[in-house]
Amino acid sequence: MAQFQKVASVSEIPAGTGKKVEVGGKKIAVINVGGSFAAIQECCPHRGGPLSEGLMQGCHVVCPWHAWTYDVTTGDRVGFPPGMGRIRTYSVRVEGDDICLEC
Repeated sequence: MAQFQKVASVSEIPAGTGKKVEVGGKKIAVINVGGSFAAIQECCPHRGGPLSEGLMQGCHVVCPWHAWTYDVTTGDRVGFPPGMGRIRTYSVRVEGDDICLEC
């Protein structure tokens, strides 16, 4: 049975922004995509850029260091065949004002 852990409040992450959290020793970026939340690995696999600080373009986040772009809902790198250059995604559940991640 999956367990979810509170990592942030909805009010902490305005639409179009992200926040870095840590769960079980993993750094994770929680992203607000127009009121829905997604969670991805924090570090871009290219050079380790902080994806929680990336520019949001719809459901895509652009790494602030070298502009690699990812779909935060699937983890796929934009502009590449599905599955190539993928980043890890995490299950998110919102309970009231609590954002919870599966751990």
